[in-house]
Amino acid sequence: MMFALPLDHYLKNVSRIGFGCMGLGGGWNTNAITNEDIKQAHTCIDTALECGINFFDHSDIYSHSKAEQVFGKVLEHRPELRDKIYIQSKCGIRFEDSYAPKRYDLSAQWIKHSLEGSLKRLNTDYLDIYLLHRPDPLMQVSEIAELLNALQHSGKVRHFGVSNMQQYQISALQNELELPLVVNQIEASLKQHQWVDEGIYAGNSTGKDINFTPGCVEYCRHNNIQIQSWGSLCQGVYSGANLANATTADINTSLLVNKLAAIYGTSAETIVIAWLLRHPSAIQPIIGTTNTQRIIAASEGVNITLTREHWYALYVSAKGQELP
Repeated sequence: MMFALPLDHYLKNVSRIGFGCMGLGGGWNTNAITNEDIKQAHTCIDTALECGINFFDHSDIYSHSKAEQVFGKVLEHRPELRDKIYIQSKCGIRFEDSYAPKRYDLSAQWIKHSLEGSLKRLNTDYLDIYLLHRPDPLMQVSEIAELLNALQHSGKVRHFGVSNMQQYQISALQNELELPLVVNQIEASLKQHQWVDEGIYAGNSTGKDINFTPGCVEYCRHNNIQIQSWGSLCQGVYSGANLANATTADINTSLLVNKLAAIYGTSAETIVIAWLLRHPSAIQPIIGTTNTQRIIAASEGVNITLTREHWYALYVSAKGQELP
């Protein structure tokens, strides 16, 4: 039986920033992986490690499973890396096929099937963390909990978490599990700031249409659930992307990000990540770029502490309107 390490172990040993592997594997197509794809994976992993990033985020669907496959090729060539890194993957999203449209599947049968596929592709005997990727309206909580408990006892998964779930879904699952859920990965960034808006507009009718779950951030903090952010770099909107069709708020925020980068003597990517890290919920940004310079720049966010005034200036600029 393998007992999971407590969350404080990860807070002490896992890097403050994670590398998102969605861009590995040659893209979202069914082409076979190439030597260039494997070379790219080596380069990205090495760059991340050199920047102090030892946490790697996967999903069974990324690049149609090829992201895991090329990562596994790296571990096949360099098995000594496995003990130096933490690997996370996810399951639950199924693409359209001959049986049904795109759907979510958190049945015990699919979770088990997906995990075995991820382990094989990643060339590893275990995952450090395994996430349920999206809430499935048909999920049977007791069935899922029974399987997750069994997988943890088997040693195939050390910890479990969720992605894109609200506090009530997490709580329902947690009530059936022997071990605490340790992660909730949500879309959170300077651009996608609804997770902040929800608290700002509490009791204010202006916030009635905010698409975020009330109290989710506070729930995770209270229950020692690590919040991870996907989309952390805002798809480069504030750090070099083409702004030809951008909103006024995006253009102004891009200018402000670059102004602050000059003030702090750093890059735009660093400022965008530093904005997330400034929040007291101890968010772990997942950066999905395969551009090595952007990996390096983003990793430097841990070295910058934005002032309260600069944090709010960025937030209000991204919103495009003053606070209530």
